[in-house]
Amino acid sequence: MSLEIEPVAQRSLPRQIADQIRQAIIDGSLKADDRLPTEGELAVRYQVSRPTIREALKRLGAQNLIRSRRGPTGGTFVNRPSAMDLSDALTSATTLLVSMDAFSMEDIAQTRLLLESNCLRLAAEHISEVQLELLQRELEQQQDITLAPEQFCASDVRFHRLIAEAAGNALLSFIMFSVIEALQPISNMVTSRYMERSVIIDQHTRILNALQQKNGDLACDVLAEQVSYLTEMTHQAKRNKAGSSA
Repeated sequence: MSLEIEPVAQRSLPRQIADQIRQAIIDGSLKADDRLPTEGELAVRYQVSRPTIREALKRLGAQNLIRSRRGPTGGTFVNRPSAMDLSDALTSATTLLVSMDAFSMEDIAQTRLLLESNCLRLAAEHISEVQLELLQRELEQQQDITLAPEQFCASDVRFHRLIAEAAGNALLSFIMFSVIEALQPISNMVTSRYMERSVIIDQHTRILNALQQKNGDLACDVLAEQVSYLTEMTHQAKRNKAGSSA
């Protein structure tokens, strides 16, 4: 285990200390399951108070980068984040950037189309009967006319996440999850007042049929149609918003 201690400025000490330890984890200086020095030892090394160290460790714990264990063999250890932990972190970061308008809706649509098209082509080859049944259940739920807009959007997200899982490519699914979880709900809520559910349901039906036929190209064509439709609804929402504020 190797942890290089660098001087820190007085402003936001816990954050700076947390950032240094986080960087040591990222660059491999600290390995998974390595034990960190005690709070007292870290306080001496960084020349700060123990509460400052405690706050820095709390920040790292919130990021699932460290864990604490009590007892004679206890202490604070470098965590081994699961794929789900990392996916959630990526989703949170992406959501934050989208909320700050770092990406245009066109960027979002293009990214989704490129990634999910690859998922569909792979899913057409690898999708199981169980996964097809799960897609069918989501489709049946979407056809419920009593479904609230938020519930419809949640089902829409689950439908496309199932497609990503069915691709059978762990890395592609990992990346696609962050796109679906972060970008699609935002796109849906922007367009929910303008899009016709019947159009989305028809598109989902045709995507499912294409997957049942193992026709990846046909599924991609329907996805492109859906992305184009949602993009147009987004533009309509923006035009209406601009008109109402004029």
